[in-house]
Amino acid sequence: MVALMLKICGAGNPACSRLSSRLLVLFISSLALGQETMRLTLSEAERLAIQNNPALQSAKFTASAAGQVPLELRSGLEPTMFGSLTGVGADSGSRLAAGSLNNPVVYNRLGSGLSLNQLVTDFGRTSNLISSAKFRASAQDQITETVRANILLETHRAYFDVLRARSILTVAEQTVSARQLVSDQVTQLAIAKLKSQLDVSFANVNLADARLQLADAQNGLKAAVAELATAMGIPGQQDFMLAEEPMPAEPESRIQPFIEEAIQKRPELANLRLQSTAAQRFFQAEKALAYPSIAVVASAGFVPAGQAVVPGRYGALGANVNIPILNGGLFKARRNEAEFRALAATKDVQDQENRIIRDVRLAYLNAQNAYERVGLTAQLLDQAKLGLDLAQSRYDLGLGSIVELSQAQLNYTSGQIANASAKYDYQVRHSLLRYQVGELR
Repeated sequence: MVALMLKICGAGNPACSRLSSRLLVLFISSLALGQETMRLTLSEAERLAIQNNPALQSAKFTASAAGQVPLELRSGLEPTMFGSLTGVGADSGSRLAAGSLNNPVVYNRLGSGLSLNQLVTDFGRTSNLISSAKFRASAQDQITETVRANILLETHRAYFDVLRARSILTVAEQTVSARQLVSDQVTQLAIAKLKSQLDVSFANVNLADARLQLADAQNGLKAAVAELATAMGIPGQQDFMLAEEPMPAEPESRIQPFIEEAIQKRPELANLRLQSTAAQRFFQAEKALAYPSIAVVASAGFVPAGQAVVPGRYGALGANVNIPILNGGLFKARRNEAEFRALAATKDVQDQENRIIRDVRLAYLNAQNAYERVGLTAQLLDQAKLGLDLAQSRYDLGLGSIVELSQAQLNYTSGQIANASAKYDYQVRHSLLRYQVGELR
């Protein structure tokens, strides 16, 4: 590549030699990094972000864990069985032991057997706990959807920020070239005593300002690339070649359809609704604490070795009824706590609806404003270009001052940056509106 540049420019051209040397340094640096520029479209960036971003993977694992809780609680409705093996060696005179009521006679024996326990009813407590856990697991799925939407929004924002930063960098490079040309011309005119040293000073100040803008634009592009790489879960990637996305259409003139769609689709709101339903079911489960629970208990086994008074086999079947009588007000307090939390969850849903309506309105207004700025900045750029051409002509003819030319250059640069940014600002705002509506999922 460098040899080709030297051949085109000629080996005796110092400017081309310096350019070739710089290209050689960049080429060697890229080889040292061992990293190619990644070419992407927005849809490909979305796919990479969903595939690689660890936040989404974490949310999925958390949702899977929440899905196991209903199974854990359902086990309370299923029979439980366990085996026992007991060996006892006792003094022949063993009877009562101090400290509690216990078996009045302890025999030497070796026994084995099975015990079975089956809940008959607890008047809906366990079933309500299972239902509550299912709703909470579904709510966790909505949190996963929220994380997914946030990742996509950040990917969109970072994608368009890179395009904006690269566009601004192009403007900055063109500005430096244009002001360098003016500075060189004014310097030559000053040497010929056709312009004053003040004009040279103003031209050099404008050139220095353009170089500062170029440095900021280069730094802004690197920062935007880092944001995009992080959003896609590949933080080591240092450069991208991004495809331009078509401009979205202007937002609808009516905002109400956006609000209605957001109320239906936003995963945050769906999550709170499910949490509210889960809280209601948990309240019902806590109310059932005041009711009895009934279970069937069975036990059977063999005693292969023991004293003569101990039978060789045994078996028993019974029912166990637990009736709460006194617990120091614990169950009442738990019931009241669950009721208050259920009421709070209902209010959380209402609060989230209000916030979503506000966010949709703001996103809609910002998208409309950004769309209008696309046309306005194009007009601004046209007028700034016309003003710069006139100012340059007046200055070349000696009719205008360097101050007038400098102001025209500044206006043109500002117009270029505003016009370059407006397109991508609208695309970001449009993505944010889609996010607020619940479409970006």
